[in-house]
Amino acid sequence: MDFMQAVKTVLNNYANFNDRSRRSEYWWWALAVFILNIIVSFVGGAIGMAELLSGIVSLALIVPNIAVGMRRFHDIGKSGWWLLLVFIPFLGWIALIYFFVQPSQGPNQYGEGPLQAAA
Repeated sequence: MDFMQAVKTVLNNYANFNDRSRRSEYWWWALAVFILNIIVSFVGGAIGMAELLSGIVSLALIVPNIAVGMRRFHDIGKSGWWLLLVFIPFLGWIALIYFFVQPSQGPNQYGEGPLQAAA
């Protein structure tokens, strides 16, 4: 999955909390959000509205971010509730990164793996 395909997939499934997503889909999406935040910071800083624009972008992307995170957890056979680790300072983020880099598993209780479905 390439960059544009991953972004389109996440935005098309912005409120899909039930399926599975590939590791590449998650990380390309994370890169796209990171780049968008940098652009918004520069533009917002130039016009003196950095906080407002950053807040609007964050609110606009909160549902797709949660959805792709939950689908990523489903891909490794875990419940989406594991996303709540984000609220544990430092160690929660390390645990999330560890889980997000795990390879896809075969079929599990959340359905066929995204690699098998794409083939």
